[in-house]
Amino acid sequence: MHDALSQSGALKNVPEDVCLVIGGDGFMLESINEMGPDWTYLGINAGTLGFLLNDLGDLELTSKRIQEREWTVREFPRLRLEGKTASDAELSGMAVNDVYLERTSGNTAHLRVRVNGVEVVNQMACDGLIVATALGSTAYSFSAGGSACHPDLRLIQLTAICPHLPKLPPITLPQSAIIEVESLHMDKRPARVVTDGREQDSVAWVRIENAESDIKLAYLGGHHPTATLIRKLLS
Repeated sequence: MHDALSQSGALKNVPEDVCLVIGGDGFMLESINEMGPDWTYLGINAGTLGFLLNDLGDLELTSKRIQEREWTVREFPRLRLEGKTASDAELSGMAVNDVYLERTSGNTAHLRVRVNGVEVVNQMACDGLIVATALGSTAYSFSAGGSACHPDLRLIQLTAICPHLPKLPPITLPQSAIIEVESLHMDKRPARVVTDGREQDSVAWVRIENAESDIKLAYLGGHHPTATLIRKLLS
């Protein structure tokens, strides 16, 4: 696909501060994590349909839109993770889509959850817990029973993964919310944390909040976020 776009002449007019990403959502997330928020990311879908990318559609039309810089730049929030492992090593990370804790043994995880200092559950037996942005709400969180949110909303969604006791329902929180999660009984019930696909093991506790470091995504003419949301939910 890169060769086809290059041969069309579309890539000659891409500004120096625009990063063209051809692939799937996973590759886009990797690119953002590696290169940071100073770039504008123009994604061309070569995988399954996601909110981070433009659908290729007609190659000639896509090439024309890139060549003529026919795109709109939209900003989306990221999540910041910090925490400690069982050995007191530091954990850190940034996520565009989601941060989640999950069990790494045959036993359920036991998690203590606080939001803005308020204890939500003292001990929840579950497979894990997902903290997602609106952009990431239609990924793992939606599969786990969370609500699908319009990507333009600025919020944080909390979704338990297969909760046993108590049955914590999905919770939608303001973007300013601070979520703290403690992993209990780590010797028998170890857990890991995953930030946009990047794994860190042996979690003792984490703090997740808005990073105040938006990323910029470029969408070609004809992209409609509401239509994309509906199409993704029904596909």
